[in-house]
Amino acid sequence: MNYTQFLAPVAAVAMIAAPAPAAAQSMIDRVEQHLAKSNSMVAGFTQTDGKGRSVKGTLSMKRPGKVRFDYGPKANMLMVGDGKELHFIDYEVGQKSSWKIAESPLAVLLDNRPNLDRIARIVKSKDPRVVIVRARDARRPEFGTLILAFTKQASAPGGLQLQGWTAIDAQNKRTVVQLHNPKYNVNVPDSRFRYVEPK
Repeated sequence: MNYTQFLAPVAAVAMIAAPAPAAAQSMIDRVEQHLAKSNSMVAGFTQTDGKGRSVKGTLSMKRPGKVRFDYGPKANMLMVGDGKELHFIDYEVGQKSSWKIAESPLAVLLDNRPNLDRIARIVKSKDPRVVIVRARDARRPEFGTLILAFTKQASAPGGLQLQGWTAIDAQNKRTVVQLHNPKYNVNVPDSRFRYVEPK
């Protein structure tokens, strides 16, 4: 099944009828368990921007706050989180942009102790195997929105496997990330999250 169909359009339907409160809270708790039990992850990914342009690469993640989107040498760019800040580096033009992880949509994924009760809602899915979570801090809308798609899988942490997400920033720009063959709780050295400064 191609789970991109659950990632791309879900922001437009995020306010449709959701599961009953008790069932929704149970699923939020389950998502928190998945995140808390996923100390690290590596996966392939396909990233698609709002104009439909796609690029593939390798994702490495290690909580708290460490992530690396390696787009490969042909892309000549890199996004890396060092535990405190996210850095987007464009080696072709020699520029780096940085911002605090806590002020980005990815904070939900990278927090060591996720607490989704206040900021997350379950979005109704047509497929009972799929769990969709919309996370947005209404007190800090400038931090953006993250919409996560999981599939129910008993062997994955918390019984859920992350399939990908849609990140929507404060300017309503959308980026869809679809994961391929994620592997959880593998050894990811801290050196993976170092980078060469652009010249």
